[in-house]
Amino acid sequence: MTLLAVGLNYNTAPLAVRERLAFPADMLESALQELGRIKEISEAAILSTCNRTEFYCTTDLPDQQILIDWVASSRNLQPADFAPYLYCHTDTALIRHMFRVASGLDSMILGEPQILGQMKTAYQAALEAGTIGKQLGKLFQSTFTAAKKVRTDTAIGSSPVSVAFAAVQMAQQIFDKLSDQTALLIGAGETIELTARHLTQQGIGRLIIANRTYDKAHTLAMQFNGYAIALSELPNHLEEADIVISSTASQLPILGKGRVESALKKRKHKPMFMVDLAVPRDIEAEVEHLRDVYLYTVDDLKNTIDQNMNSRRQAAEQAEEIIDTQVGHFLAWLRAQGAQTTIQDYRQQAEQIRNEALQKALAMLKNGTPPEDALNRLAHSLTNKLIHTPSAQIRAAAENERHDLVAAAREILKLKHTQ
Repeated sequence: MTLLAVGLNYNTAPLAVRERLAFPADMLESALQELGRIKEISEAAILSTCNRTEFYCTTDLPDQQILIDWVASSRNLQPADFAPYLYCHTDTALIRHMFRVASGLDSMILGEPQILGQMKTAYQAALEAGTIGKQLGKLFQSTFTAAKKVRTDTAIGSSPVSVAFAAVQMAQQIFDKLSDQTALLIGAGETIELTARHLTQQGIGRLIIANRTYDKAHTLAMQFNGYAIALSELPNHLEEADIVISSTASQLPILGKGRVESALKKRKHKPMFMVDLAVPRDIEAEVEHLRDVYLYTVDDLKNTIDQNMNSRRQAAEQAEEIIDTQVGHFLAWLRAQGAQTTIQDYRQQAEQIRNEALQKALAMLKNGTPPEDALNRLAHSLTNKLIHTPSAQIRAAAENERHDLVAAAREILKLKHTQ
């Protein structure tokens, strides 16, 4: 059985390709179950974020074409639309890749912590869909352990650098004082919560949070002394926003060019700073052509952060050493699984020999043999039968000059040299 992963990320694929392969939360269960029905695939999980989509599986046919064909069918695409942007990892390379991803070493912003939560969400989704088994289950748990150790033992997460932080930092570069500005945040997930926290810490003047579910917007707004609105109310409040930051799971744009243009007229063309952190995009790409709008996407943020990165790069070197050790631990577990069948067969053989010897000893007792004689016979018989086959095989190995097998036997049996 082979561990196989196929995926694409911000380094290998542009946003326009990534958003076509995104799997929102409400699609994950059915997608996983479809993937799990492929006969060559035993276990499966899907990680889908704004910066990457990756498919993990165990398979007896280690060919990435299986996954490519399924993705094409599932997303109604031609393989040529996305295959050139894919990478593929198997076995040890896959283990290392997952550990690095969960630790933030493969992120657009080095060391960002959100990816570990997203990895846990991917695991939970696969668990609920029934597509996680022993191997992938253990791999995910080992991934979480490695990421936690990296966080604990290095300074990779000590500086506030994330996509949310990058968006707020960019807003600070555009506006002299955030205390004079109104920020409109669209969504109520982890990224928006982090953005709200950073804006509040930087003294934002007014905060509006819009979400499809008003209660979620209200709960989040209460944390930061903000004002909540339902998504349907967006047209009535867009003109108030100097800063718009959006991150939802919507499959269709929430803000179109016409709606933004209308808000700009009401603002008398006072500039509006917009950041679209969603994949697929929440804000139509055509909005960037409007005068008085500064629109950025997740890809544009890549070049906005350089502070605090040197310390993270130094920590990343330490993290790679930790990951090397953790990969070794998981590979040792995998190798042990390969020996499990042999151990079970050996135990079953020993139990059969024991049962046969025990039955003979019990029969001797029934026939009046003194207990001491019966026990001696049992011990003698059991010892002879247990060592007969290994002794014969060691002798044959020596006769055939297989000294490696003789040495292995001494190691396995923990034999001490006698004079």
